Amino acid sequence: MGIQNDIVKFNVGGRIFQTTATTLANAGRDSFFGALFDDNWDLQQPINGREFFIDRNPDCFAVLLDLLRTGDLYIPSNVPERLLYKEAMFYGLIGHVRSAKRGPFDGNRLKLSKSVTGRAPGDGTAIRAGPDGGCCVAHGSMGHVFDWMLEEHPPLNLDYQRVNDIGWVNAESVLISACERLGRGDGGVGLFSSYTGDLRYKFNVVHDNQIKSYTAGALCFSPDYKIFASCKGRSNEYGIGVWDQFTGKQIDFFYETPGWSLGEADKLQWLNGTTCLLVATLFPRKDNCYISLLDFRQKSTVWSWSDIGAPLTVDEKRVRDAIAMEDCNSVCVVNEYEDLGFIDLRIGGGSVRWSSRSRLMKGKMPDEPCYPKLALHNGQLFSSMNDSISVFCGPDWVLTSRLRRSYGGSICDFSIGGDRLFALHSEDNVFDIWETPPTPVI
Repeated sequence: MGIQNDIVKFNVGGRIFQTTATTLANAGRDSFFGALFDDNWDLQQPINGREFFIDRNPDCFAVLLDLLRTGDLYIPSNVPERLLYKEAMFYGLIGHVRSAKRGPFDGNRLKLSKSVTGRAPGDGTAIRAGPDGGCCVAHGSMGHVFDWMLEEHPPLNLDYQRVNDIGWVNAESVLISACERLGRGDGGVGLFSSYTGDLRYKFNVVHDNQIKSYTAGALCFSPDYKIFASCKGRSNEYGIGVWDQFTGKQIDFFYETPGWSLGEADKLQWLNGTTCLLVATLFPRKDNCYISLLDFRQKSTVWSWSDIGAPLTVDEKRVRDAIAMEDCNSVCVVNEYEDLGFIDLRIGGGSVRWSSRSRLMKGKMPDEPCYPKLALHNGQLFSSMNDSISVFCGPDWVLTSRLRRSYGGSICDFSIGGDRLFALHSEDNVFDIWETPPTPVI
């Protein structure tokens, strides 16, 4: 490759820039500048023999060139941030910009980056992070999509249908589950365009060769492009539906067995290690809690737990959320006081081992509490409780930090993706974006 003294000239929008081949190589092979090198990383010569001409914004080019030189990102006041992002995408440097703006995700180092005010009536229902740092939010009968720059796309309007869950499929598509309205047959699951808000197609449930209306609840995805949803029909179409993400056609249905609950599940989680689906129906949706692992290959329940028969005196131990932890062979559960509990996946129907030392809130509950939610990310466990999120680490899941802001009300849902944590508040329809600050460049 060319040595540091190899000077390269660019004419960008009429301004001349000089740099070195080594600096340009920092952009990587898949960038605009990487294409200027041959297979041996030798720099190609300009057509005119003097400089490379690029008909782009020179102010943004100066910022990005300094980023390649130093690894640090400084955006002067005369450069609009959104314009810089667009220019970075043109040069294939958007990954460099993201890395400079925020570091690798670490729950113990998160800082509040921004808050976005909701633009729809109704309480917040769900928020889901995308792998690129964008998110989608459900409020009442509306869905909202934000790209990684937090620019909002056209809203998804379900005409006063209650949205139960929302899922980020990819940058182009969002999945929504909704309640059926009596006599309308308009509930179920639909795939919507993230860019236009238009419905692309619905996911039908077929029973006895007939298309059935149903209310869809919790959503989930698997790596092989299957979509799972809890389904509650009018007769016996209770269970978990499975569809092909690309064709929208139903490919399976796991029917609910008598005495158990699947069709009204609060949470679905795909487990890559066991290729099974965790299904959790929780209090207060049902008087009892039901958690099971379904194997769709064998059409069987391979593990299950319920609190049926538990003494009424332990009502404070009602399970409000659950998450499978495959590396620990356990399911983590949480109650309304943010006590963590653990159920051994190797023992069917085992008891919950509660960890009272994790209790962070005692005394009277707030007037309008939001029940806790759980998430697991990069070996860290997260639990929301009212207006804060707690972070637990280590083999004994010790409390290591808490995230809290001063307004917005209780947190009704949160999600992690794209090196960001999104927290949705119920009262003011506000969601927060938490990011890890970048590592200082020495």
